[in-house]
Amino acid sequence: MARKKIREYDAKRLICQHIPKYSNNQINIPLQTILITPETNLSTLPKLHLWLSRNKLVAKPDQLFGKRKKYNLVLLNATYDETKKWIQKHMNKEVTIGKATDKLTHFIIEPFQPHQEEFYLSITSQRETDTILFSTQGGMDIEERWDSIKTITIPTLDSIQAEQINTILPKELSKEKKQTIINFIKAIHQIYINLNFSSLEINPFALDQNNQILLLDLVAEIDDCALFKNQKEWGDLEFPTPFGKKISPEEAYIEKIDQDSGASLKLTILNPQGRIWNILFGGGASVIYLDTFVAQGMGLELANYGEYSGATTEESYQYVKTVLKLMTKKPHPKGKVLVIAGAIANFTDIEKTFKGIIQALKEYKVQLQKGKISIIVRRGGPNDQKGLELMKQAGIELNIPMDVFGPETPMTAIVPLAIKKIRNEK
Repeated sequence: MARKKIREYDAKRLICQHIPKYSNNQINIPLQTILITPETNLSTLPKLHLWLSRNKLVAKPDQLFGKRKKYNLVLLNATYDETKKWIQKHMNKEVTIGKATDKLTHFIIEPFQPHQEEFYLSITSQRETDTILFSTQGGMDIEERWDSIKTITIPTLDSIQAEQINTILPKELSKEKKQTIINFIKAIHQIYINLNFSSLEINPFALDQNNQILLLDLVAEIDDCALFKNQKEWGDLEFPTPFGKKISPEEAYIEKIDQDSGASLKLTILNPQGRIWNILFGGGASVIYLDTFVAQGMGLELANYGEYSGATTEESYQYVKTVLKLMTKKPHPKGKVLVIAGAIANFTDIEKTFKGIIQALKEYKVQLQKGKISIIVRRGGPNDQKGLELMKQAGIELNIPMDVFGPETPMTAIVPLAIKKIRNEK
């Protein structure tokens, strides 16, 4: 599962769009959230959304970071003219949030909604369960009131029952409020399951004087691998670059291939000066390899994270060529190690993917030799013997140190070998 953060605007859009269906029309939340980009014409916006001139407003950045109020980046109870000036003042302004520095480019505008109580709700996915957290003391600094949190654990894909929710609601809540919150949590959990969210935190939500739900602030992640299933339900869903993260041309190129392919191709640069580079197959295996390197104290030497699954020969060639371009850009006097590894594939033709890899290795033969690069291969699956033999022959022909292992060798067994090469140990 590839967990990716989405904008607050999109998360609210999905909830407002689908909650009538998943609450049996017991809950309806009108979407009154407008996404502002550098291209938005703020002067004509009130003509498109008449409520902007009739209500006091809230404005805040929508760029995948929290604690906006603590950074004085939330405008409250303002007229549209005040909101317009505030956004113009902050648009393209460079700010630092924690350790990340970037420009503000996206904002949301919503009605200012007075309320008395604030509630906290979050859902996160574990391996076999969903964990639901709830508190009647939501809002800023919820961490300082963590003892107020109540927890429900639900087996994955099971539906939460009203009786379970009722056990975490305080007795002092009115019957009407309890029923609204029960209906809301049940519906949100169904949206979470069916639209493939991987985490969702609504902090806070509130109830207005008519006992209607107000979505005040939230953050969400979604499993982007479910696009094939949810394209219609998600609509025009964006997966923005995290605040402060600069995407290299190589990362952008692989992302473009991924979007146009039925395969999964991911690439993230961690440390361009690192000496351990990875071409890994499969999401689960890729995490195991990197976790093992980190556990062995080699985290700072990891140059990249990435994985690809189900790729064709051409896609393999393009992916590996991109990694090799980055790896050989600046040689290290003591050399580097390239780990080409994965688990035992179920369907991927190992021979075909290895042909694409070999094509890229041949293209970068001189750079690999000059860069003192060693290669370690471990793979299993359909046609693995033919593929592994092709890799062994390629190592000989290219005159590049290459150790090749099949499925009989445990995945993590090659990690100590890579570390020895980095440390120049025998």
